Amino acid sequence: MAFCNSCGATLEAGAKFCPKCGAVVPMAAGIPTTVPSTPVASPQGSGALKVVLIVVAVVIALGILGIGTLTFVIHRIAHNSRVRNGDGNVQVETPFGSVQSTNNPDDAVRNLGIDPYPGARVLRGNSATIGGMHTVTAQFESDDSVDKVMAFYSSKLPNARVNSKGQNHCTIVSTDKKNIVTINIAPEGNKSQINITTVTGKNLTGDNSPD
Repeated sequence: MAFCNSCGATLEAGAKFCPKCGAVVPMAAGIPTTVPSTPVASPQGSGALKVVLIVVAVVIALGILGIGTLTFVIHRIAHNSRVRNGDGNVQVETPFGSVQSTNNPDDAVRNLGIDPYPGARVLRGNSATIGGMHTVTAQFESDDSVDKVMAFYSSKLPNARVNSKGQNHCTIVSTDKKNIVTINIAPEGNKSQINITTVTGKNLTGDNSPD
């Protein structure tokens, strides 16, 4: 809407003279006022949004599919697994193989693959077999010092690595292609506690060289 510059009267669109005072209306006043239009969204922005939505939908679909597959696999394993327990021995049969374990200390000592320290008392032990890998753990107690126990096992495993933590704690590690033996010796009061773990399997170190 335009107004006369002389008297302030309202001018109609396209008027050349003021109807009230007769003053000449400038050309600019005759141009109708236009309302700026709302910018239209860019087609490229709309296309990018569609791509993002498609990617999100694919990720969600894959996640749902993965959860469904995992649930199915767990259900199949549970359905086809059998557990047998008796006299401290546990045997679990699964579609991927069998797992056997025992918490009998005497059985664990027999399966250690290394002599126990002379005169040491067995505190606890357990063993487990998973596929082609056999693991045995046994704990002993001796009245002898840590140094004496360390010297005994160092002579039994001459190629083993010996690591000492302070003066009273020792770890002996022996490895070859089929066996890993770890012996931890530490004081416990006025006695020495010995923890032995052996792992037996096929090519445990990944060495493909011939024996």
